[in-house]
Amino acid sequence: MEPRILIVEDDAELRGILVRGLAEEGFRTEGTATGTDLLRRAVAAPADALVVDIGLPDTDGRDLCQALRAQGVEAPVLFLTARDALVERLAGFNAGGDDYLTKPFAFAELVARLQALLRRSRAEEQVDGSGLRLDPARHAVSAGERTAPLTPTEYRLLGRLLADGGDVVRRRDLVRAGWPEGAIVHANTLDAYISRLRRKLRELEVPETIVTAHGVGYRLA
Repeated sequence: MEPRILIVEDDAELRGILVRGLAEEGFRTEGTATGTDLLRRAVAAPADALVVDIGLPDTDGRDLCQALRAQGVEAPVLFLTARDALVERLAGFNAGGDDYLTKPFAFAELVARLQALLRRSRAEEQVDGSGLRLDPARHAVSAGERTAPLTPTEYRLLGRLLADGGDVVRRRDLVRAGWPEGAIVHANTLDAYISRLRRKLRELEVPETIVTAHGVGYRLA
């Protein structure tokens, strides 16, 4: 299921850009202009992550974060702010925030930071049912006594699939994980790497394989 992202930003133009842009990136997005409304939404239904502007018309975003934590909302919080002083960043972390992005920012960086927060959150919740282990020193994957070498790209692709704990990873997100920013990667190139990874998983004789979600991406199952 697409991650649910709640956004509180009082600038209507920026809020609209964030809501539309993140929806295009595969998130379920909801935007609001006030901390009071975001608190109500976050408590009423679980969100996967929150994007919180610090300078809100009805409250300070850091006070909002403390209220969220006090009411049991554990979703990661990414603060947006025009204030970049160290004391401001520390105050945000101390209030229960997880990351901090200073305005103006590149939209691609916002997406990357959100995806990193979501991967970390899923990893903390996930019960490790997979016997696969990545070895960063040897660029290999192991299961039991068996080991299969991986190219750097194969390693990054498999790492992304493992980090998402069985959720579907969109094709464009796998391309971002496997290749440098701006690289031109054809659809059949990604498919070829996935085929090679499937073959290596079969060689390890593990139950896991890479399943195609047609028209969307791949997942480990």
